[in-house]
Amino acid sequence: MAENGPKFVPKPSPVPARNVVPSKGEPERHEAVARPAPPTAHEAVQPGTRRRFTASEKLRLVRAAEAAVASGERGALEALLRKEGIYSSHLSSWRHQFAVGGEVGLIARTPGRKPKLDAKARELLAVTKENEALKHRLRIANALIDLQKKAHELLGLALPAPSEEAS
Repeated sequence: MAENGPKFVPKPSPVPARNVVPSKGEPERHEAVARPAPPTAHEAVQPGTRRRFTASEKLRLVRAAEAAVASGERGALEALLRKEGIYSSHLSSWRHQFAVGGEVGLIARTPGRKPKLDAKARELLAVTKENEALKHRLRIANALIDLQKKAHELLGLALPAPSEEAS
């Protein structure tokens, strides 16, 4: 099948040559310059650590806040918060902790779930579980013995006399 008209053939795209010496009569080619990679927009910076307040620091700040409020001076509490670099929500939660538990309430607790059982309670639970398993096995054994007795009665076989070796 012959087509009328010019046939379209794409031209090859020029590829910049590296370290190529031009031959005579050929125009000079520009070499691709190796540029260093641009610096990243974000440098790797380690995240800051959270401030941790001891119970004595919390107590000092709660008492200082009470003194600032009692002074009646306008903006005294806000100035204290700015000076110490804490939020009013910190102070609010510490006041609540102090009101509920006193100085002991300000002691930091470890994050996460509280353990449900201590070592003694876990041991008791394990022994109770084992006891229940043994009771279950005993019920099964007694049911099997009863079944054997009924089978002997139905078949008319005499049961062996209990021996005194068991005692």
